[in-house]
Amino acid sequence: MTSVITGDIIKSRNHSNPEIWLKELELAMSTLSSNKSHWEIYRGDSFQIEIPDYLSSFEKAVYIKACIKSIKGLDVRLAIGIGNKTYQGKKVSESNGEAFVYSGETLETLKREKQNLLIKTNNTKLDNELNLYFKLSSIAMDNWTANSAEIVKLSLENPNTLQSELGKMIGINQNAISKRQRRAYLSEILELNRMYRHKITILS
Repeated sequence: MTSVITGDIIKSRNHSNPEIWLKELELAMSTLSSNKSHWEIYRGDSFQIEIPDYLSSFEKAVYIKACIKSIKGLDVRLAIGIGNKTYQGKKVSESNGEAFVYSGETLETLKREKQNLLIKTNNTKLDNELNLYFKLSSIAMDNWTANSAEIVKLSLENPNTLQSELGKMIGINQNAISKRQRRAYLSEILELNRMYRHKITILS
């Protein structure tokens, strides 16, 4: 069992300097996986990454979103697929199995339904429940400012770090960190992640 996140950058062609978001995307991919065969960026603004620890796939999707939305004016569509893996290719785009098929199909669904986050597994009931939660959480995540996205990114990278220490990293005080985390609904998103991890265990 594995998970695959397939995505694309929204309004990437409207950005004056694509090198900025491409560099950020590459950094996000390499942060999530040091194994280059597990991720790939293609057609300029599309990407795919395998997350073998499928319980963490929602958290990893949130991290990618935070990285991209930390650049003003950009957003990202993310399709999570969880299932088996039947073939390991030299590149992630050459690998195959349910997780890869589900993720690719779901990205097309996202485009049609104008949503930015969906999951597909072999359990339709679970999918329906999680996708409702995703739709609700997207009300917050789709409206993150660049500052909100930056603090989510920093918080996920440093999960056990005090707010005062996070503040020192970006030159603001603890109170400002607290306010940004609240505006980003970080506590609620982390709560959803804990529930997601629990729900996904039924797939095993």
